[in-house]
This record gives sequence, structure tokens and C-alpha cells, in this order.
Amino acid sequence: MKTLKEAVAEAAEKMVAIGHFNVSDSEGFNAVVESAKELGVPVIIGVSEKERSFLGVAEIRALVSVEQGKGLPVYLNADHTYSVEASKEAEDNKFDSVIIDGAEKPFFENVMMTKEVVNYAKGENPEILVEGELGFIGSGSMLRDEIPEGVSEETQTSAEDAAKFVEETCVDLFAPSVGNIHGLIKSGEPKLNIKRIKEIAKVVNVPLVLHGASGNTDEDIAQAIEAGIRIVHINTELRQAYKKGIKKGLSSDELAPYKFMAEGVEEMKKIVTAKLKLFNKL
Repeated sequence: MKTLKEAVAEAAEKMVAIGHFNVSDSEGFNAVVESAKELGVPVIIGVSEKERSFLGVAEIRALVSVEQGKGLPVYLNADHTYSVEASKEAEDNKFDSVIIDGAEKPFFENVMMTKEVVNYAKGENPEILVEGELGFIGSGSMLRDEIPEGVSEETQTSAEDAAKFVEETCVDLFAPSVGNIHGLIKSGEPKLNIKRIKEIAKVVNVPLVLHGASGNTDEDIAQAIEAGIRIVHINTELRQAYKKGIKKGLSSDELAPYKFMAEGVEEMKKIVTAKLKLFNKL
């Protein structure tokens, strides 16, 4: 099986992107993995700090290890990790990648924290990828009435800052703020700044990651991939689908959890399959 670094490099050659989907239980995990298997494409399972706390670090690592043991390109990412200590826990548990998120911190603090995570990771496991993030895009996968305070075109990541950050931290992946927002805006998502993605892609030597892609149009995401995005994160749309399916299952006369929860899995699979087809140009 290819490493995540090799899978991302292959995506770059094909001008496609790997789908990253957050899960917090085995139903979500199954929905993502089953969809990726059916399409024959790699996929990244994401678990944020709170999702890891709910599901269990060792537990999610075990689920992914089973699939990897079959030779399937299923990878595990420690999504949005806000401390060096939590990052080290993921690295010690052999995650394929970890995101150290210092986006809300001043530039210097973000750089120093990210560098510490990179240095520790490379000492423990040279194969692990460390992702840094620069530019605030809000936090939390939720439905929002309006754009979060502190997120605007003026606060998007500049190409100059991106180049400086990547050079100083030596990260393997880089997540900029380019009009993307965590969660879903009820009135509609703002357009992605495709021009800015292209500018950043020209000056950094690492793959770019698009966070908060739930709610963005297919056209915007396709253009972002053409501009240089190699991993796309989806969470809120998946949560919406899961809740919709569970409501449907609970309204039936079924008592067996594996039967009424299956409705949630099927609704999630619809979202994951559609996104993977878009990201992989299928």
C-alpha cells in the first residue's frame, strides 16, 4: 500500500484531490470506507480532538489498521489539533498525518508550535505528514447564520505569508484561508478565492489542503483542485446526512440498532460518494 505522501503525490500528477471526511463513530467510518472501496479511490479518515476523545485514539487507529492490513488506501489524520501534546499523542499512535492548528495565534507563535510538532514527528516516524494552517476560517462544523467574526477577504492567507510559513516550519502540507469557512452558512457559502489558491501554489513547495469545503459549490471545488488543492475536507454535510438518516431510521418500527442506524450510513454514503467522484473527476 502506498504511503499517504505517495498517494498525495499521485493525486498531484493526476490533478485530482483526496477526500478527507471526519467521523466520530463506526457508522461514519463504515460510510466513508465503503464509498471509497466502491469507487476504488484513496480516502482520509479525519478525527478532530473532540472526535478522538469521543471515539478513542486507539480505537480509530485499530479500525484504520484493519483496512490498511487489507492493502486498502485508507489513511488516518488527526484533524485540528490545538496543542503540541495532543499532536504527539496522535504521532505516537502512528496516525498517517496530523494537523497542528495555530491559525488563531500570532504568526510567530503559530510557527514555533508547528516547528515543534514537525521536529517531534520526524524523529518518531519519518513517514508521518504534518500539516500547518495559516489564516482563520472559523471553528466547528455547524450551521451558521452568518460568516464567523474575524473571517473576511482581508484576513485570507497571502502568498507571501504562506511561503514564509512553509519555509520556516518545514510542514509537509499547508492549509490556507482562501474564502473557505468551517461549517455551513445558511444563506450560502462565499466563493472560494481561486486566484489566491493559484498564487499560493506557485510559491510553496508542498501540497495544499482545503478545509471547510462543506457547502461550497461543485464548480468552486473543481476549480480549487485545478488551482492546486490536493486534499479536500468535508464534515458538516456528512453530519447533516447522518442526522437525516438516523431520524428516518428511528421513525420506523425497527428496534435493532444496526438496522435503524443503517439509514444514517446510507445517507452519509450518498454524500461521500458524490464528493469522491467530484474530487477524483469520476
